[in-house]
Amino acid sequence: MSKATSADDYKLISSFEAIRKTLMHERFSDRMEKPLAYWALPNDRRLPLAFLGRTLGDLLKTPYDELAATAGIGQKKIGSLVKLLHRATKDEPPAVPFGLTDLAGDSAQQPATRNKNGEKFDPSIVSEALWVQWRDTVRKHGLADQQLGRLAPTLQALPTVIWHTPLDRYLELPVAEIRQLKTHGEKRVRVVLEVFYVVNAMLAKAGNQHHLAIRLVPQFILPVSAWISEVLDRDELPSAEEIREHLTMPLLAQAKIDNGDTVHELAEGRLGVSGPAQSVRNQSRRMSVTRARVYQLLDECAKAMAVRWPEGRTQLNDLAAKFRSGDVADDAMKLFLMTRELFFPHKYESLADEADGGTDD
Repeated sequence: MSKATSADDYKLISSFEAIRKTLMHERFSDRMEKPLAYWALPNDRRLPLAFLGRTLGDLLKTPYDELAATAGIGQKKIGSLVKLLHRATKDEPPAVPFGLTDLAGDSAQQPATRNKNGEKFDPSIVSEALWVQWRDTVRKHGLADQQLGRLAPTLQALPTVIWHTPLDRYLELPVAEIRQLKTHGEKRVRVVLEVFYVVNAMLAKAGNQHHLAIRLVPQFILPVSAWISEVLDRDELPSAEEIREHLTMPLLAQAKIDNGDTVHELAEGRLGVSGPAQSVRNQSRRMSVTRARVYQLLDECAKAMAVRWPEGRTQLNDLAAKFRSGDVADDAMKLFLMTRELFFPHKYESLADEADGGTDD
């Protein structure tokens, strides 16, 4: 050990040697081949860039004097090196992905994943170590083929071009490379990381039971599907009020989460759940936009449902067949058909059939 030139130098040297001694223990052998960047966080300051690509084992074998003499490495950078080495001694990945920093341009109307303290998900404190843990959870539970849009907390923050992108697209990439992908700006990276976080939060502690399987679906689907199955199995046909409560309102609530207040208000008015049904002409006049624009906004409901609940079209078609074979009330049939047409319009029927057939572009 070289002679310390100051109290701060002495502290750094002592800390480095103590952490080196700890990490050289056999129980940390699985970490020796990992690069130092594995324990770095995106918002870390004064990172020792010259060391980030070197493995933990290589750094620990290098004398302190040689590390300190590296070009571009001063006392503060050595302090950061010691901090990263200290993180490597922990059995849990560094950082909890929640903080008080809000991303610039975030809309207050866009639902965001929050922790028990009300803090928003913060992608700037997701370490490579934490990311590896999340990816392992996705692999372990066979969710690589699940689409981002199926699992995202809201579709408002997710660009439509990656709604149908499978998680497999990111499974082999470190966070640093995802941030460098073309078209992947801060907001897009945030949503990708958030989806993996949500999956890990639900399944990381779920044990493997070979006779059981876990299926992740948007929360609104389970009660709606259960109600449809119950109606298909019984003789009595539902009333308009029952359809409103168990089908129309849950789909409208999901539209508010995924498409925002404007689309939700238009859809609610179009279906007439809170008053007389509104025509597109009247809605366009009230909003001072063209009818084409109103149709375009309403179409967002169908696009969102195609990724959120693709099997919904078949289930609603089965329900329609039962209604046609029975004596359903006119107002009930009208509300059902309007709801189905809004969320699963006939113009997309052929596209849905192709998707069910398993064809890929």
